[in-house]
Amino acid sequence: MNMIMKRELFEPQEIKEMYPVSDKGAECKKANDKAIREVLEGKSDKFILIIGPCSADHEDSVIEYIKRLRPVQEKVADKLVIIPRVYTNKPRTTGAGYKGMLHQPNPIADPDILKGLIAIRRMHMKAINEAGFSCADEMLYPENHQFLSDLLSYVAVGARSVEDQQHRLTASGLDIPVGMKNPTSGDMSVMMNSIRAAQGDHTFIYRNWEVESMGNPFAHAILRGYVDNHGTTHPNYHYEDLSRLCDLYDESGLKNPAVIVDCNHSNSGKQYLEQIRIAKEVLHSMRHNERINRIVKGLMIESYIEDGAQGPRECTFGKSITDPCLGWEKSERLIYEIAELR
Repeated sequence: MNMIMKRELFEPQEIKEMYPVSDKGAECKKANDKAIREVLEGKSDKFILIIGPCSADHEDSVIEYIKRLRPVQEKVADKLVIIPRVYTNKPRTTGAGYKGMLHQPNPIADPDILKGLIAIRRMHMKAINEAGFSCADEMLYPENHQFLSDLLSYVAVGARSVEDQQHRLTASGLDIPVGMKNPTSGDMSVMMNSIRAAQGDHTFIYRNWEVESMGNPFAHAILRGYVDNHGTTHPNYHYEDLSRLCDLYDESGLKNPAVIVDCNHSNSGKQYLEQIRIAKEVLHSMRHNERINRIVKGLMIESYIEDGAQGPRECTFGKSITDPCLGWEKSERLIYEIAELR
């Protein structure tokens, strides 16, 4: 094989024993999980807001951002369930570029995955212990989920992974909601097939074990826009797109029909300020169509302390080193506006 076996990593349980979740943290996660499930089941009319940096790049600025969310959550607790977006591994289209804290706990140092596993666990622990948030992360590597399974309340499967068998089957064995993004091509049937697979039960290989999954009734859609065969981005958050998704859910017989609309990525053409307008348009569509109102359960917004993006070697505190994000002042104002419009 054309690779070097550098070192054997710890098993997930070993890392968990070294860095255990606190009793308070476990109780927070239990309460957060219940609140999110009730929204997706239709037992609660609250609205989910998954919000945070494009990538979790520096622990200090990410935790500062999450702490700022806590008093905001308290003010909108009757309307919104906020889930901080703490994405610790990043898919890269060509494989080049910053792959997240799992690979590089220090963005300008060499990759060190052992340090990265410890760093991302400690960061998620701080989020739950210091701010009471059990967060969302992307399931880029299905085999790694167990390193954080006692700390996360939400997982997303990305547009490049949603067709992958192992992602679908692993999602079927999780006990937290999993959002399945439409693929980069925009083919909604791929996304719906992924949801169906995740809601089913399966026998498969996971971390060198033969496992049997029970099915995940909280697997659901995420609309993030798409790219055509000429490389042009197109949105899929408009009224007509949401209505079409209603039809697909009606035809599918899937449990707990739900969609989270990603306001960035191809929906905004990565024009981060457009997220404000997109969020309001989705809420407008919900007010004018009861079917859309029933399935749209929340929004996903890329937000950080400072507007925009910077290079990995630049040093503006709380400014994204991957995709541009909405800054804190605009984000806070948008959260209150979403709560008001709900």
